[in-house]
Amino acid sequence: MSFFFRDKMAPSTPLLTVQGSEGLYMVNGPPHFTESTVFPRESGKNCKTCTFSNDGTLFAWGNGEKINVINVTNKGQLHSFDLPKAVCLEFSPKNTVLATWQPYTTSKDDTAGIPNLQLYDVKTGTCLKSFIQKKMQNWCPSWSEDETLCARNVNNEVHFFEDNNFNTFANKLHLKKINDFVLSPGPQPYKVAVYVPGSKGAPSFVRLYQYPNFDGPHAALANKSFFKADKVTMQWNKKATAVLVIASTDVDKTGASYYGEQTLHYIATNGESAVVQLPKNGPIYDVVWNSSSTEFCAVYGFMPAKATIFNLKCDPVFDFGTGPRNAAYYSPHGHILVLAGFGNLRGQMEVWDVKNYKLISKPVASDSTYFAWCPDGEHILTATCAPRLRVNNGYKIWHYTGSVLHKYDVPSNAELWQVSWQPFLDGIFPEKAITYQAVPSNIPSEEPKVATAYRPPALRNKPVTNSKLHEEEPPQNMKPQPGNEKPLSKTALKNQRKHEAKKAAKQEARSDKSPDMAPTPAPQCTPRNAISQSTSGDPEIDKKIKNLKKKLKAIEQLKEQAATGKQLEKNQLEKIQKEKALLQELEDLELGI
Repeated sequence: MSFFFRDKMAPSTPLLTVQGSEGLYMVNGPPHFTESTVFPRESGKNCKTCTFSNDGTLFAWGNGEKINVINVTNKGQLHSFDLPKAVCLEFSPKNTVLATWQPYTTSKDDTAGIPNLQLYDVKTGTCLKSFIQKKMQNWCPSWSEDETLCARNVNNEVHFFEDNNFNTFANKLHLKKINDFVLSPGPQPYKVAVYVPGSKGAPSFVRLYQYPNFDGPHAALANKSFFKADKVTMQWNKKATAVLVIASTDVDKTGASYYGEQTLHYIATNGESAVVQLPKNGPIYDVVWNSSSTEFCAVYGFMPAKATIFNLKCDPVFDFGTGPRNAAYYSPHGHILVLAGFGNLRGQMEVWDVKNYKLISKPVASDSTYFAWCPDGEHILTATCAPRLRVNNGYKIWHYTGSVLHKYDVPSNAELWQVSWQPFLDGIFPEKAITYQAVPSNIPSEEPKVATAYRPPALRNKPVTNSKLHEEEPPQNMKPQPGNEKPLSKTALKNQRKHEAKKAAKQEARSDKSPDMAPTPAPQCTPRNAISQSTSGDPEIDKKIKNLKKKLKAIEQLKEQAATGKQLEKNQLEKIQKEKALLQELEDLELGI
């Protein structure tokens, strides 16, 4: 099979690869959206894997017979490898090595198994090294950005290779039962985060090391241990100064969630570490770093979920309130944030300008299973892919202002498996000023159908009562304003409330023991919710008055909690609403004294 390519430089807009039962092909990016002639369409259902290189100049794919490698810009086909069973492909950061993986098998004669992870030299096409890699999870070796360092997990050890010499490892990190590791991005010095699960009562821990300083008790740059962790995910920021760790348990022993229990930890290379205090209980759906490396966004809590931006001190900077969301996506330049509810949610998106904390648009991408920012920082791709959903497959390309610029629906008898942008290196596309006016589009916007709530026959002719299952929280800026006191931390607020409750309890105990000794100065203006200390002589009325005072005092405490930012339960909000009626009842009883 021969390939012909246009002799021209990289396109000004990224290409889009579309992979499904109709075959594998490329589409020109905005504003054209026509099928690209750079890559001739591969028809058939056997194209199950494909990938671009980091800079988008190389493209590799498998057609069920061979793995082919082409230069997208101008040079045509580079290599063709006879690997019919390969299902995973990955280029090294500088396009020196192509890694391929196929399912692990053993032959009848060879009990050790057949090497299934191959590393090919992209320039010459020769196989540099073959390894046995049984699990598909974390199959690909991790390279530093300059390819000086390459690492892979081997039998609970991390082996490090230098300058793509895979015949012998240059260094190794040995800890008991290393489960996972993540190499830091960016230039030297290289750092690595490793996770070791707990066993026999010992806690799990994540440690940060600087290569090659692995020996000695004080070799680690930072260490964070925790008990509640069956698995973790680790994310370095772009500048490699800190790692965010989501520690998850498979089962929530409190019974509050089907999805286990999650905690979010912050670990910095300077040795600092902290548990990120999330104001709402529930699962942690997503955590993402901004490309600036100075803040991160977390989406968490029982639905409707909260989303909050935190700084490097783990203090909240901006709270987006509550909404139907379970994912967050920063634009490549870090100036726009999309909060979205995909999967089992309706596909509602909120597009925010995170420099000014202003809402730009609220588009809806129903039934979406995939989201990706275009490298230009202006366009968004959403798709409905199989096998997550096998009906209504297709993709849409949006402008971040909410306009649909291109739409493709797969025929009903076909499936869409994967859609992806051609990547570009940072700096190729400059950051543009944010616009709030929706860009013009020839495709009409589809208003999502709003499902009406079921009403039993007995209520269908009666007026609809406006009741909400959840109280929605509006967005709010959490930064301390100039002239205002810095907001107290969650622990400080908790201690303050405890102190106030103890103080109030002591005062009440004193007043109950000696009511006649307590001084009762007559104020010039008695506030409506002031609680008097008079008695009627009737034990029953006194008892009622005392109970009413207790209820009003509890309401006051709830109002104070709400003022400090604590989210109240529905029954607590109902209590506050009863305050007026309780005050009136107390007033009536005291007037009858």
